Amino acid sequence: MRDLLCSPLPMLLFLLQPWETQLQFAGPRCRSGPLDLVFVIDSSRSVRPFEFETMRQFLVGLLRGLDVGPNATRVGVIQYSSQVQSVFPLGAFSRREDMERAIRALVPLAQGTMTGLAIQYAMNVAFSVAEGARPPEARVPRIAVIVTDGRPQDRVAEVAAQARARGIEIYAVGVQRADVGSLRAMASPPLDEHVFLVESFDLIQEFGLQFQGRLCAIDHCSFGNHSCQHECVSTFAGPRCHCREGHDLLPDGKSCEARDLCNGVDHGCEFQCVSEGLSYHCLCPEGQQLQADGKSCNRCREGHVDLVLLVDGSKSVRPQNFELVKRFVNQIVDFLDVSPEGTRVGLVQFSSRVRTEFPLGRYGTAAEVKQAVLAVEYMERGTMTGLALRHMVEHSFSEAQGARPRALNVPRVGLVFTDGRSQDDISVWAARAKEEGIVMYAVGVGKAVEEELRQIASEPAELHVSYSPDFGTMTHLLENLRGSICPEEGIGPGTELRSPCECESLVEFQGRTLGALERLTQNLAQLTARLEDLENQLATQK
Repeated sequence: MRDLLCSPLPMLLFLLQPWETQLQFAGPRCRSGPLDLVFVIDSSRSVRPFEFETMRQFLVGLLRGLDVGPNATRVGVIQYSSQVQSVFPLGAFSRREDMERAIRALVPLAQGTMTGLAIQYAMNVAFSVAEGARPPEARVPRIAVIVTDGRPQDRVAEVAAQARARGIEIYAVGVQRADVGSLRAMASPPLDEHVFLVESFDLIQEFGLQFQGRLCAIDHCSFGNHSCQHECVSTFAGPRCHCREGHDLLPDGKSCEARDLCNGVDHGCEFQCVSEGLSYHCLCPEGQQLQADGKSCNRCREGHVDLVLLVDGSKSVRPQNFELVKRFVNQIVDFLDVSPEGTRVGLVQFSSRVRTEFPLGRYGTAAEVKQAVLAVEYMERGTMTGLALRHMVEHSFSEAQGARPRALNVPRVGLVFTDGRSQDDISVWAARAKEEGIVMYAVGVGKAVEEELRQIASEPAELHVSYSPDFGTMTHLLENLRGSICPEEGIGPGTELRSPCECESLVEFQGRTLGALERLTQNLAQLTARLEDLENQLATQK
């Protein structure tokens, strides 16, 4: 390839070729050893049709320069907007022609830009062994190439850090309107080798040529002094040091140290494990206490809540997924302190009609709630989310159904779980719920509509809207819900909770008691005076 680029005439002919052809003839087909390569493509509404077509051709051209095969480079493609869609997984195709056919049939999603959600999907699903990725012990490099044209509408830094920690090397390619800060938050270090900013889609082939060059890079470990203590692995960006099993790489990127005990055993700590020589112990977050099992932390004990769950039972959910929804609901119940004095839970199912499965005041323990959830029967039919919201506002939070009086200031929380667009208007009752002081959360799965989720949820939407591309991966939402519902929305130190045992009532009680004691003292004094008079009369008679 160097000889080609150093010769003037071939170089001129090379530049005159259409860019897709350039990638095909940029040199011999890349033989970089086995790779698991996933392209994460932005297909939000901001990507115009001709731009998306350019990106499609970019993928096709890049594929033609790869050594594709089950034992060589495996390729997967996912596209995202407000949701994530797998175009084809790593294990789907072993022939380049089949991949090209799938890419040419790709239809853009044309919604929002949930890049963080896409990275989460790539980490948990696209790079899973079930989807065709080779197992971690095979040490096949995992490469994610994210191509986006705008600013993410969700958080990317934390989930990208998790993906990199799992060994996924991330290239962030921004086109035109892309936010450089977000690209840098996503990409692997060193950033100057993993972040690319392209002025327009027409110039995206520049990245393609650079990327193909990296794929065909020489074995960096064979040249120079890498100084790795245990093992050197050649990556696109250069040599990387790995440590043998049971050891961790130190910050210098070369030295290794024995892994602490917490990293070497299944400690089961809910929050944090701390090594102590040959043993370990578990810690809980500030304000929470370690439970008797020595591993779990106390539940939502800092806040009492009246929680009503609105569960979509429409026919689009399907029976097997409805069972997953019930399991998800019970996982929420697991982190609540369910009791008549603590958190009360009610469940409403909706489709073309609305049915209260059990009201807030029926069950007093988590076990009873979970048993009732498992007994719920799937309704099927339509999706009348607006009707469900009205039912919640008018009935579910009434004292007749077990809600505590407003005078007690117990927070009222509604959590709507849906997988599609509502067939009726939700705006009136979504607004009414918030006017009534109900803190609203919206959980969307699959074809749930982002605009509707945001309309249902309280502000800020980032804290009250959760989304999962499918039912099988929605458990990752639990930690977000736990952090939101428990304990911040509950009764904390600054929240007034009036009860007969609070200060005002105690002062009133003390006042009444002191008054009674004064009257009793006066009566005793009068009785004593009469007794003295009686004694004097008796003494005179004698």
